[in-house]
Amino acid sequence: MDTMKQMTQQGQVIENDSFSIIDQEIQQFHGGHNLDDAQWPVVRRAIHTTGDFEFAKLFRFSEGAVAAGIEALKSGCNIISDVTMITSGLSAQRLSVYNNQAQCFISDKAVIAIAKQKGETRAIWSMRSARDLGLLDGAIIGIGNAPTALFEVLRMVEAQEIKPALIVGIPVGFVKAEESKRALIEQSNVPYIASIGRKGGSPIVVSTIHALLYQTV
Repeated sequence: MDTMKQMTQQGQVIENDSFSIIDQEIQQFHGGHNLDDAQWPVVRRAIHTTGDFEFAKLFRFSEGAVAAGIEALKSGCNIISDVTMITSGLSAQRLSVYNNQAQCFISDKAVIAIAKQKGETRAIWSMRSARDLGLLDGAIIGIGNAPTALFEVLRMVEAQEIKPALIVGIPVGFVKAEESKRALIEQSNVPYIASIGRKGGSPIVVSTIHALLYQTV
């Protein structure tokens, strides 16, 4: 059995049929797409997760981003997220294939305490905690909720404090979400997978990482 597949035979048939419908409808009703063979599986899985074909127009990839993510996963990289919804949503079985560890520090007591003391978001300090533990170099960083976390990661990259393998920046929301994703897309220091606009969220980060994991085998 493929180590990346956990579904029953019937479940796999349903997923395959869903992907076939998406492939058909993107051409028939949505004008097709301009994504390459590595990018389309990422976006197709996001559409599958949300039922929203607009993601075919919202996703942005830096050159070689998918390949960078695949290589990082195959090397056993850490996956650091801004919220526990991402770590909870990632398949433990799929992560175990290359011994990838998914971690989030948003609920760490020390993070909560210093965030309250400084009057800043826990998301900022969770990323600083991961940095101080040496977990961000070579990591995939997944941001699905907190623009402040994404801005902080970009600050640390610019300051050469960290060198992630890939940033998956797809925070959802109305306050600074668009701006943080725009800042990610405008930088060229680290490969990225992002979206534009307000849409996004932790389930999209999970689907993106799962799509990358599927392409490792």
